[in-house]
Amino acid sequence: MKTICLYFEIHQNIHLKRYRFFDIGTDHYYYDDYENERAIAETAERSYIPSLKTLIAMAKENKGYFKCSLSLSGCTIELLEIHAPQVIELIQELVDTGCCELLAEPYSHGLSSLCNEAAFREEVKALCDKVNNIFGQQPKIFRNSALIYTDEIGRIVHSMGFKGMLAEGAKQVLGWKSPHYVYSCANAPKLKLLLRDSGLSEDISYRFNDSSWASYPLFADTYMDWIAQQPEEEQVYNLFMELCALGIFQPLSSNILEFMRALPDKAKERGITFSTCSEICSKFKATDTFSSPDPITWVDEERDISPWLGNDMQRDAFRKLYNIADRVLILQDKRIKQDWDYLQATNNFRFMSTKPSSAGAYRGIYDSPYDAFTNYMNIISDFITRVNNYYPTADNEELSALLTTIRNQEDELNLKDREIEKLRKTIHLLGGEEPPKPKAKKAPAKKATAKPAPAKKAPAKKPAPAKPAPAKKAPAKKPAPKKK
Repeated sequence: MKTICLYFEIHQNIHLKRYRFFDIGTDHYYYDDYENERAIAETAERSYIPSLKTLIAMAKENKGYFKCSLSLSGCTIELLEIHAPQVIELIQELVDTGCCELLAEPYSHGLSSLCNEAAFREEVKALCDKVNNIFGQQPKIFRNSALIYTDEIGRIVHSMGFKGMLAEGAKQVLGWKSPHYVYSCANAPKLKLLLRDSGLSEDISYRFNDSSWASYPLFADTYMDWIAQQPEEEQVYNLFMELCALGIFQPLSSNILEFMRALPDKAKERGITFSTCSEICSKFKATDTFSSPDPITWVDEERDISPWLGNDMQRDAFRKLYNIADRVLILQDKRIKQDWDYLQATNNFRFMSTKPSSAGAYRGIYDSPYDAFTNYMNIISDFITRVNNYYPTADNEELSALLTTIRNQEDELNLKDREIEKLRKTIHLLGGEEPPKPKAKKAPAKKATAKPAPAKKAPAKKPAPAKPAPAKKAPAKKPAPKKK
């Protein structure tokens, strides 16, 4: 039986302000508060609120049948918490219907997966903690920023405990194969890959309101006929798009929401179901290996990373930022951590793109890619100085050794926690009195960097020192600075 996996990305840019050379060293606040508030409020009103209300109605009208998946970047959650809390409430209502699964992604919606594994892991963990705290779901499936995927990224994602990952069904990798199957990662065969059907996805997100398109106007029964007429053995149809496609890319006047609301009924008539990403990973076996040594994405015709790292300016800014990644990871300064998240966001690099189709007509506050590069590098120069001021005498080798020690200590503590849990279960199975369960860790308190938004610099709550779990190791050997 054919099934549709409907996934929406929710991400908004953190807009940087005009930052001059003479501001370096004197001004440490980098954001355009007015533009951030205006942009998120407008997007919420025109797209997020009406589209989420439609998804909620679809879930209630087709209880147990209609299903979808969402992901939010951590930076977007911060903006919504301050400027559009009603969107958070609607997502919670959608999750409460039981039809919606939340996925994990990098907190910053950045490019750390391409160059720094430790930074990548920290971002993903922070996002999972944030989602679990706000919505009560622990993500099991991962999607990377802009669907960036390589075999090595797949290996890292699998090692973090995810059972599935989204990727683009790029023709340069798939070749003659179809995206309508479940695949496995070449470097981690147990990680299942759901490949986006770019044609069917973009029929909704890009072409729906194009009067020059041969299939215009598109109706729900026509769309479902296209899926029903596919070969019977091709059973998985991954429709991945941005949520702002509903209301912004395709204006509400185009009747895009009425089209979406009609899809479940038309799918039922043709024996087509809806599934979440986790359900597909559980129900379907991988039919083949999907191997991509080079990065692929869902952006532009090339489906590669050229929109962000396609010219020398972008690559120079990228190197400059991630050269200090290890230093930032050791720090516990919440302002530094928050700036680190916001400066990693992909749009900062995309504004520097010289590709004519990459950023379209919108470049934020910038007149040209060179203007974007100059402004960003001024900010990065100030940020690097602030980070280096924490280590006036330490060189990179010393910091690298310290970071390795911290990681090893954290791994050792996690290993001992698992051993203690196994002993607890063994004692219980043998009929002994079960020891009291260790208290659940309050994960979100650790990521206090997510609380302040760019518009407001409220004093962040000081995280309570982490307590060792009851019945833990006798030697109180817990020098991990990260838990402080």
